[in-house]
Amino acid sequence: MKKVRYVYGLTSALLVGGATVSLITGQPAGAQVAQNDDRVMSQVVPRAGAPASFADLTEQLQPAVVNIATRQRVEVNRNPFQGTPFADLFNRRRGGTPAQPQTREAQSLGSGFIISADGFVVTNNHVVAPNDRATLEEITITMPDGTEYEAELVGADAASDLAVLKIQSNDNFPFVRFGDSSEARVGDWVVAIGNPFGLGGTVTSGIVSAVLRNTGQGGAYDRYIQTDASINRGNSGGPLFDMQGNVIGINNAIFSPSGGSVGIGFAIPAEIAAPIVDQLKNGQEIERGFLGVSIQPIDDDLADSLGLPRNRGEFVQSVQEGRAADQAGIQAGDIVTKIDGKDVTSDQTLSFLVANIAPGTDISVELLRDGQRRTVNATVGKRPSEEELRQEQMFDPDSEQEMTPQESDGTIEEKLGIQVLELTPQIARRLGADADTSGLVIGAVDPNSDAGRKGLRRGDIILSANYEEVSTIEDLLARINEAEADNRDALLLRIQRRGQPPRYLPVRLR
Repeated sequence: MKKVRYVYGLTSALLVGGATVSLITGQPAGAQVAQNDDRVMSQVVPRAGAPASFADLTEQLQPAVVNIATRQRVEVNRNPFQGTPFADLFNRRRGGTPAQPQTREAQSLGSGFIISADGFVVTNNHVVAPNDRATLEEITITMPDGTEYEAELVGADAASDLAVLKIQSNDNFPFVRFGDSSEARVGDWVVAIGNPFGLGGTVTSGIVSAVLRNTGQGGAYDRYIQTDASINRGNSGGPLFDMQGNVIGINNAIFSPSGGSVGIGFAIPAEIAAPIVDQLKNGQEIERGFLGVSIQPIDDDLADSLGLPRNRGEFVQSVQEGRAADQAGIQAGDIVTKIDGKDVTSDQTLSFLVANIAPGTDISVELLRDGQRRTVNATVGKRPSEEELRQEQMFDPDSEQEMTPQESDGTIEEKLGIQVLELTPQIARRLGADADTSGLVIGAVDPNSDAGRKGLRRGDIILSANYEEVSTIEDLLARINEAEADNRDALLLRIQRRGQPPRYLPVRLR
């Protein structure tokens, strides 16, 4: 799966001959009719609604589809160890002068569409959202006739990958409306208009290949309209139209081994996008339901072992302490089959169902535990922000996410070869420790240090140093200073690792 930073287009691919098509006789697809002892295929006729041309529809819709360009300022740090525990060591070896970051300009291109006469524009969040080291400086909207306008970001939602912009002008603009994507059927004609590769207004057509396609990427919004459209870079954020000129999807991603279109494109359904767009447009906070579970789909082997039907339910791998699922009594190993009376399936995942329930709502959760079906009641919590979720996940030893350095004077990094952060209840839960555990969590380890050679690793918790509890960075610094004052060459740490009893480990000072 590749997020196409821009918008996509669609190509029609009609395959004729041997296809299962309707017959004028009304016989089932592929049927044959006997006439005078000769087996003759009846004439193939196109399904009603297949247009001879998309020209009239395009002429009406294209004025509301725009090109979006952004200018960003990206910070480039010249310290090769930036973001690691050893950045300060590099600076000190340069005489204590930090390597000054440089900046460069970056640009992005994408598509969008106007949804109101006063100039509100919908696009993908990834078209306009800068990365962590960049600052968004300018957004330019280019109309099909070449007229350019400045725009401001009104609201963005990373979870659904949607953003709303406002054109800075008092002009009246042509606009389009959302349709009802729930009425889309496999085989329906669709038209996409966008700006692939910055070429300007480009129109493509195709059919709906699948509805509510789950790509396996996970998350509450892994539900797309799949098309055989030719989706390419620059099309991200552009509209997918039905034959009535309604927006039924927002082009978002492609499946491509090579980076180019292979005829498998994905669009965010309008039924998901429209309510979020309304909230962003009105400056409202996007609130989503949250249970606090880690889940995985039911595969064939698991279904066979439990006697479950395929395409039903999701397996609970872990439950976050103190969250809604934990309070409701849901346990790791449970199979959740229904949420508030709705089946959990691959097309209607637990994440999607819960995310679309207002926080504070009481719901029933049907599950299978030890072969027995049971129902528990849960009060849906509020989904934490993406930043809060990252803070919880970045100390998972299996996670590859970068950690955020915590300010210190560099002594711990220099003397022990580790970076530590203070242990919060959220991080403790993520590491499988009690929420009231007191200590420091290791965020990174220099593999060339004694700590690294002795197997200390990210996610280990330091409970004490030289038999004294350490709950703050200052505590550990004090133990290091005391050891050096007593001419000791090592520090005795008590380490807690997930799933193991605490142990003592002497680590040599450098």
